[in-house]
Amino acid sequence: MKASRSRVVGTTVATALALVLAGCSADSGSDGGSRGGSDGGSDGGESAELTFWGWAPGYADAVKAFNKTHPGIKVTYQEVQPGAKGGYQKMLNAVQAGNAPCLAQVGFETLPSFAAQGALQDVSKVARQDTADFLPAALHAVSLGDALYGAPVDTAPMALFYNKKLYDSLGLKPPATWAEYKEQAKKIHASGPGRYISSPYLNYDYAGLAWQAGASWFGVEGDAWKVGVASEANQKVASYWQGLVHDGLISPAPMYDQAWYTGLGNGKIATVVGAVWQAGVIKGGAKDGAGDWAVAPMPQWKAGDTAVGNAGGSATAVLKGCETTKAAWTFAHWLSTDRTTYGELVTKASLYPASYGLKDLPQLKAKDPYFGGQPIYDVFARASRNVSTDWTWGPVMTKTTADLDDALGKAWAGKGTFKDALTTTQDKTVAELRNQGLQVAK
Repeated sequence: MKASRSRVVGTTVATALALVLAGCSADSGSDGGSRGGSDGGSDGGESAELTFWGWAPGYADAVKAFNKTHPGIKVTYQEVQPGAKGGYQKMLNAVQAGNAPCLAQVGFETLPSFAAQGALQDVSKVARQDTADFLPAALHAVSLGDALYGAPVDTAPMALFYNKKLYDSLGLKPPATWAEYKEQAKKIHASGPGRYISSPYLNYDYAGLAWQAGASWFGVEGDAWKVGVASEANQKVASYWQGLVHDGLISPAPMYDQAWYTGLGNGKIATVVGAVWQAGVIKGGAKDGAGDWAVAPMPQWKAGDTAVGNAGGSATAVLKGCETTKAAWTFAHWLSTDRTTYGELVTKASLYPASYGLKDLPQLKAKDPYFGGQPIYDVFARASRNVSTDWTWGPVMTKTTADLDDALGKAWAGKGTFKDALTTTQDKTVAELRNQGLQVAK
C-alpha cells in the first residue's frame, strides 16, 4: 500500500487512518447472506451463526446471555490469548487464510493496524442508526470517515491505585504531583527494604503516561506520518521514570508476574498507576490485599492540572470476510449497550462503558469491599472527562509495542535506558512504516 493522497482533516485516529486506508480498506459490509442462514430483522427472522474471539473476563457469560435472548442468532465464543500475547496475530493470520471469525475483541490502539492491513469489515450500512449511542471519542476510534468497523465497548481512563493501609501507616496521602509521588516512593522504600512503588509499565500503560504529559507518539503532516516516540516531551517522561529506577524505588517484579501479584497482596508493592480495568486485575490476582487498597486521581506534572492518560479501550470489531454483518452488528451493539450484561462486565472485568446510556449503571455507583468500600468509579468518571482527545495511534502498533516492550523491559531491569528504549522504538517504527510503503515526515 502506498500513502493516500486524501486530504487530512485532523489528527484523530479516524483521520490519521485515511493516510493508509485509501484504496485498501475492506469492502462495505453486506446486510444479507450468512454462513448460518439469512439476515432479517433483529427479532423478525434474523438467522446467523457467528464466532467471536476475545479474552475479557465475563465475555463467555455475555455470549450465553445473548444467545438466550436472540434465538435466531447463535454466537460461539472462543477465548484467545490477549492481543499483545498472540491473539492479534492469530486474528490477522485467520483473515489472511480466509477463515477468520466474524467478530473479535480489538483494542482501540490496534484498530489502525488492522485497518491498514485490510483486516476489517465496514458495517456502516447496518449500524448508522445506532451510532448516537456512543461517546464521540470512542466512536471515532472505530471509524474512518463514513466507514465503521465495529462497536466501541469500553474506555480506559487512568488513576492511582494505592495501598491505603500502608499509606495510612506512614502518614501519607495520595500524591497530587509526580514530584510528590517520587518523594513518597523514597519514604515507602525507606520504611522497609522490600517495599516499592509501581512495578514496570509496558506498551499501552506506558503510552498512557506519555498521553497524560501531552507527549504524542504519532501525528500527521500532509500525506505523511510523523513519529514522535522519542520526542523531547517523551524524553521528559522517560527521564522521570529513569530516575526512579536509578534510585531503586521501583519493584523488580515484572508486571503480571506472580511475584507482582504477591507484592500487591502483601503490601510490598504500594501503588499501581493504571487504567480502570486494572481494578479487576488487582482484585483477581491479589486477593490477599482485599480491603487495603483505594483509588485516587492520577498525579499531575503541574499542581492544579487535571490531565489524564488513557491506557486501553476496546471494540467488538467485525473482521474482513464476515458475510453476516447485520447479525454481527446486532451482537456488537448489544454487548456495548445491554444494561444487565454490561453491569456484569463492570463487576467481572472492571470495564468502563463507551455508551452514553450506561453511565448510571448501579455497578458504577457501588461501594467496592476490595477498595475499602470506596465507590471507585466516581474517580474514573471524573477522569474520563479529562482525557485529552489529541492522541493518534499509528498504523503499525503491533510492531511498535513489541519493540517498545522489549526495550522497556531491559530499561526497567537496569540493563538499558528509557531514552535508548524510545530511540530504538522510534527508529524501528520508522523503518517499518517505510517498509510498508508509507510516507514518513522528517
